[in-house]
Amino acid sequence: MQIGIIGSGHIGGTLTRRLSSLGHDVAVTNSRGPQSLTDLAAETGARAVSLEEAVQGAELVVIAIPLKVVPQLPASLFDGKLVVDANNYYPQRDGDVAELLDRSLSSSRWTADHLKGARVVKVFNNIQAAHLMDEGKPAGTPGRIGLPVAGDDADAKRIVMGLVDELGFDPVDAGTLDESWRQQPDTPVYGTDRDADGVREGLAAARP
Repeated sequence: MQIGIIGSGHIGGTLTRRLSSLGHDVAVTNSRGPQSLTDLAAETGARAVSLEEAVQGAELVVIAIPLKVVPQLPASLFDGKLVVDANNYYPQRDGDVAELLDRSLSSSRWTADHLKGARVVKVFNNIQAAHLMDEGKPAGTPGRIGLPVAGDDADAKRIVMGLVDELGFDPVDAGTLDESWRQQPDTPVYGTDRDADGVREGLAAARP
């Protein structure tokens, strides 16, 4: 696939490395410009590009940036795009967002509201970057880590779940974007590396 990755931090950088190693055509961008990504590009074979280039040519776009930056993204650029939201809301970093503080909105619904027209799928937000890098296992391996995948578009979710499996994790259908609060910080599945059955149990046990 042609994959655009917005963000080169822990999760964005890890996905750049992993997806490039699997043979995907990866273009990566960040807020500091392509020149700041020279080392990552040389290491992975990914292309360091502008935001526009990363999104326009992509079949799938990963957003792995501080949530507070999402409203600065040009929404029209993402129209019709399959967007993987790997973000989390951390009030100490992102500031007070009333509807996220009281959980009347999931952070992915909030993101989708800013990127009208995008097909948003939530995944990769509940696993540590080091484990995303090193803990992928072949399908059928006992104890294989499960990752919750939430979204409203069934076809988009199917594509993303296939990518999760390719990366070495069991994709678990976590429902709609409105239900994705069940995999946000301070829930049973956040940062806990459960297997698929454990993820299902954790999602069911989550409380607002």
